Amino acid sequence: MSRSKTALTEQKPRIELFASTREIHAVKSPMRVKILSMVRVREMSFEEIVAASGKAKSTISIHLKGLVREGILGSKPDPRDSRKKIFYLYSEYLGTLSPADRVDEDIGTQLLASLEREGDPSLFFKALFRAIRLSLLREGISIDPVLRTAGLAVGRALYPVVGDPDLARAIEHLEDFWKRHNLGRLELVSLSPVTIDIYDCFECQDLPRLGRPACAFDAGILTGIFESHFQEDRIVTETHCYAMGDSFCRFEVVKGEPIRRSDTAHVRARCEQ
Repeated sequence: MSRSKTALTEQKPRIELFASTREIHAVKSPMRVKILSMVRVREMSFEEIVAASGKAKSTISIHLKGLVREGILGSKPDPRDSRKKIFYLYSEYLGTLSPADRVDEDIGTQLLASLEREGDPSLFFKALFRAIRLSLLREGISIDPVLRTAGLAVGRALYPVVGDPDLARAIEHLEDFWKRHNLGRLELVSLSPVTIDIYDCFECQDLPRLGRPACAFDAGILTGIFESHFQEDRIVTETHCYAMGDSFCRFEVVKGEPIRRSDTAHVRARCEQ
């Protein structure tokens, strides 16, 4: 009796990709993937990781030692008790490889259709962007963290163009920029918290139904813009998306806990001297 596609997929756990200072790491162990998913959110003590994992201290200790040795995690003394350690992400999170993320889409048809629509040259370049994204998704590869990082750099570079001390005017400038460059239609929903809807989203409108938000690049751009405006950390969460079956993409911007990247960079620089 043949097993279903679901059963086969469940036998192949998600692989997460990280770039340390030495190499690219493909993390396959479900326990390591779980540990890294927690530490990506915030720094954690050994005791916190053990409690959240539900595994024995000896098991977690082995995994943590391996992750630190490979340069994926870093550790430092707990400021409250120097006998204990705090673990943090020392590497760059690149994305995932997963059979469950594979899609079956005809890339060529979409690309040719964009060529037939004359009058807007941006359509072809949008189609090229989606073709690259779909090519990766067909292989079960998600590069959302990389796209978000790229968007963050774009947003910071874009802020001098659209920025304004008045938040409402800054968003008006952003709406105009989105319209002039045919990126979709951006609308302000609320100023508190800042909530933005994007219609005809260039990043995801023609992607297949993924069942999850797909606008990591847009989220990165908005993060860069609003962090530049408020001069402090911001978390941008996509709550609606064309790739989830919605008729628009919605982004909520809230104040976030700072990610301790400065500490990580300092430790890296010290280790590499």
